[in-house]
Amino acid sequence: MRVKASQLVPGCVLLREIKGKTNRAIIPKGTVLTERHITVIKKYLVESVDVSSKLAEGESYTPEQIEEVQQVQQPDAKKEDVDLPPFHVHYEQTVQAYKKLFENWKNGAPLDMPYVRKLIIPLIKRMDDISSAVYTMHHYSNKRDYIFYHSVAVGILSAFLARKMGYPSGDWLQIGIAGFLCDAGMAKVEHNLLHKAGTLSTAQMNDLKKHPTYSYRMVEQIPTIKQSVKLAILQHHERSDGSGYPLGLTSGKIHKVAKIIAVCDMYHAMTCERIYKEKQSPFLVIEELQKEQFSTLDPEVVTSFVESMTHFSIGTKIRLSNNKLGEIVFIDAKHPTRPMVRLEGNEDIIALQKTEMFIEEIVGIQ
Repeated sequence: MRVKASQLVPGCVLLREIKGKTNRAIIPKGTVLTERHITVIKKYLVESVDVSSKLAEGESYTPEQIEEVQQVQQPDAKKEDVDLPPFHVHYEQTVQAYKKLFENWKNGAPLDMPYVRKLIIPLIKRMDDISSAVYTMHHYSNKRDYIFYHSVAVGILSAFLARKMGYPSGDWLQIGIAGFLCDAGMAKVEHNLLHKAGTLSTAQMNDLKKHPTYSYRMVEQIPTIKQSVKLAILQHHERSDGSGYPLGLTSGKIHKVAKIIAVCDMYHAMTCERIYKEKQSPFLVIEELQKEQFSTLDPEVVTSFVESMTHFSIGTKIRLSNNKLGEIVFIDAKHPTRPMVRLEGNEDIIALQKTEMFIEEIVGIQ
């Protein structure tokens, strides 16, 4: 049946491929639509598509009649779209604003919570844009200003993951704020430590490890922040086996929100180029997180993160570690970061699981 793009829901099955304005297929026939697909369809201004009368899991699909609601809401929606810049611009603006906040905190200024909310909430509410940007945010960072990009990115990723895990809106927004503020205490650390290229001494490392405590002290007396958020800020570097800091807590004593932020913090840090460390492919980092889930990280959180980050569709365009382009043709649920790929040009199909090659980046979502 033919339905409007606004009536699509995750699980709809395409009966006919969707083509863009250049007549190029952007989503192939037979695709089970996800939130990301629906976002792409709307961004390509596709008005209607052909889908099955049954969802992928066999349930009957009846398009919701929402024309009247849209007519009422459309003016506000258009106004919001006009007011918001492209996501990467909005991200950069937030980073620069955070940088100014950080300088103020260095000089002893208190944390202005109303301004923090005004700064980060509009950004983390852009879930459709975030779903596409999670693979590329590490490209925006630079060595010198890494800590500022990192703080904003951890806020974005923490909200994204919490939402995927089923937290209600009010909670995932608070979790995003926690991710945003967890490194605020870095402003209280010796400034030169943030830019030192060489190995830190034991004393310097111990000083750096105090930043979660400093961050906690900055939010401790703010009544509008939930206690769970405050604990998450304090505990985001704690690890399940007791190897973390500042308190050396073990799994049962670490708040779940702290475990969410821990995974997002590690992921973004490892994918970014820093003064003392080279960046890694997001997909190698995901594999590293999988290895850590039964020792230092929370298995449930890691599983949710991996599922959120590797929910690819057949036809997704990728660039491999050998710089060759290709598209995903089959995904093994047990090895989601190592799908089967058809190489561009010679049509060869390779199983990444059986090679040393890996996905370097996503270049086109189908």
